[in-house]
Amino acid sequence: MSETTNTASASLPGGTWSLGELTVTRFGYGAMQLAGPGVMGPPADRDGALAVLREATDLGISHIDTAGAYGPRVTNHLIREALHPYPESLHIVTKVGAVRDQQGGWPPARQPEDLRRAVRENLEDLGLDALDVVNLRLGDAQGPLPGSLAEPFETLVELQQQGLVRHLGVSNATAEQVTEAQSIGPIVCVQNMYNLAHRQDDALIDELAYKGIAYVPFFPLGGFTPLQSTALFAVADRLDATPMSVALAWLLRRSPNILLIPGTSSVGHLRENVTGAGLSLSDEDLAELDRIGH
Repeated sequence: MSETTNTASASLPGGTWSLGELTVTRFGYGAMQLAGPGVMGPPADRDGALAVLREATDLGISHIDTAGAYGPRVTNHLIREALHPYPESLHIVTKVGAVRDQQGGWPPARQPEDLRRAVRENLEDLGLDALDVVNLRLGDAQGPLPGSLAEPFETLVELQQQGLVRHLGVSNATAEQVTEAQSIGPIVCVQNMYNLAHRQDDALIDELAYKGIAYVPFFPLGGFTPLQSTALFAVADRLDATPMSVALAWLLRRSPNILLIPGTSSVGHLRENVTGAGLSLSDEDLAELDRIGH
């Protein structure tokens, strides 16, 4: 499993990466923002949401990240409406392990029957016979929490053995939980919060890269202090770029196993993100940016 390039992804920054036998563009698309406010309910502009998804595939993006909890079940329905029947090159990654409550919370749902139901609903809503990749969402809205993932992950392995899931990953996980998952069955990705200012997974990223396992960061601009934001804005101004462009470009340079899934509900913003992630960063830029997280 390694970074490669091909003609289909030539216009996208970062080339491609292999999730098992599945080849995906390192620049992907996260569908969470296609749901309504607070990731609840339908989008205000349904046609606009469908247009973003179609533009993503037109740009050559072959990795779309979603979850049944988005909406709930809204983004999966949009993906199916916009893109089904799916291009052979397109791979959809989803998450199970949390649901939505009426207050907009994300309570855990990791009992075996919860997970079986979630996989069935994802298959139904996306119009698939098997899910390419399913991530087990752990922790809570504040981040990872310690504890064993054995029971829920073993349930997903059973669903994989039944042919309903091709590959597995974990999300919002501690390094210990990643190790435990690997002791139960193969994983192809880890999806955690990580960015210039939040570098707690540096060692984990390097370990996963050595093993050929993808790392998918979320919140590329989340949780910056005012001082850190000022430093990022200064680099962005010098490069005549947006802070998001700099943050995305840095992530692609950080390690070849990092896959990006920035989300947006705007076609124009999607194009800006693709262009921005291709920003060229000098060694001096990288050194200055690295200081933000230390």
